[in-house]
Amino acid sequence: MPARDRRLPRHRSWPLTTTDIDECLGPHRSRVTDLRFLTGQDSGSIVLGAAWVAPTSRGYGRGVHPDAVGFRVDVHPVDAADRADARAVLRAHVLPQLHAWIIRAIAADETWRLTDHQHYWRLTDGHLTHRDEI
Repeated sequence: MPARDRRLPRHRSWPLTTTDIDECLGPHRSRVTDLRFLTGQDSGSIVLGAAWVAPTSRGYGRGVHPDAVGFRVDVHPVDAADRADARAVLRAHVLPQLHAWIIRAIAADETWRLTDHQHYWRLTDGHLTHRDEI
């Protein structure tokens, strides 16, 4: 990423690109309503997050805006020195798992779809873990 476009400190970098996510999800990419490259405080060992945002009213009105419902994918920054290693692990293991998680969510029953869900992938010392969190 060119320096003028950076929104991260020099020692941080995103391990994935929009193209990586697009290639991974293929036609299901259209179901992702929000793809974010996070710039805030350190996420710890989290490298990628996915969420299903259910059609629940979040305001004073009873309506649900259709753009608010769907999948959200968050790419967390990593140390720039670890970017290449993290990218290799994400492309080989995490992106196929993200694809499978979204496919299962699309096929899920109505009860599942009416509740918000989050799934996080963590990379610590080269070890990958992931789990659903509510």
